[in-house]
Amino acid sequence: MNECMEHIQKWYKENKRDLPWRKDKDPYHVWISEIMLQQTRIEAVKSYYVKFMKELPTISALAQVKEEKLLKLWEGLGYYHRARNLKKAAIMIEKEYHHFPNNYQELLKLPGIGEYTASAIASICFGEKQVTIDGNVLRVYARFYNDFSNIDLDSTRKKVKEFLLSILPENSGEFNESLMELGETVCLPNGMPLCQQCPLKDKCLAYQNKTYQQLPVKTPKKEKKEENYTVLLLKYQDTVAILQRKEKELLGNLFLFPMLDGKKNKEQIKAYCQKENLCYRKIKKSIERKHVFTHLQWNLSSYIIELQTLPQKENWFWEKVSTIKNEYAIPTAHQVFLKELEKENVKKV
Repeated sequence: MNECMEHIQKWYKENKRDLPWRKDKDPYHVWISEIMLQQTRIEAVKSYYVKFMKELPTISALAQVKEEKLLKLWEGLGYYHRARNLKKAAIMIEKEYHHFPNNYQELLKLPGIGEYTASAIASICFGEKQVTIDGNVLRVYARFYNDFSNIDLDSTRKKVKEFLLSILPENSGEFNESLMELGETVCLPNGMPLCQQCPLKDKCLAYQNKTYQQLPVKTPKKEKKEENYTVLLLKYQDTVAILQRKEKELLGNLFLFPMLDGKKNKEQIKAYCQKENLCYRKIKKSIERKHVFTHLQWNLSSYIIELQTLPQKENWFWEKVSTIKNEYAIPTAHQVFLKELEKENVKKV
């Protein structure tokens, strides 16, 4: 690969995508984009990034933003602890550094910044000779060298990192971006690489040996644990009930619609309402959806319940659907139910 470095970078300059965070090498811009891009498609991130920068254009603005607004800006990206870590890091930069840390070791001290993000910022923004290792880079390496080592193992990552460090050019940031871009746009996962478009195909051993569909080798994924819940879409006049999750729960501190354990039928919902003194006018079966987390799947069924009186529930907040949509951070798992309530409102107009 060392003899191909210039070729890769030439290809990158000619083919790189026009992305909003590539307009400059401002570390704040690169940092926010890298955190947003973790386990999220680039196309999905673009609009989030633009809106985020419009609302929070500086580190100071991020350090001072209220958590409710921050989470609303992050709504739909998932992994909300990342947004909270952004604010923690911004506060730390303001109080302890008074400028953005400009080297790998200092960047690692910031909340939410690991080896990957630190190396990306240090190389792209400050020219430090660091390699950025992600799934794209590991895939390109494995196919280029026809390497059947398991890329999920720390030993493989260490081997790849040491090798890339040994051939890293002076413009390390551009080289890192070149490899990542190649993996994201050409050397695609799941056995579907666009080999004919690859600038490395003449040297790629997996291409020559027709083994690219077998690479990279990864640890088989474990089956996800499944949990069943019934979502209660409780309506009183023009308001709907939401509640805030406990801090240590999954989706902690975010707002969801009330849920019951298990998949309930209509008679069980009636029994629940009677037990909780919920005087209902109408109970209607609504939609069912699945939501997949990293290691877990929620199977969600729902009921729309129209109430005659306002329940006195300590942890429930009663808000209009439009208010919930505009002011509360509703995680993706429950966004579909919010949209269902919007449809219900449209029907009644």
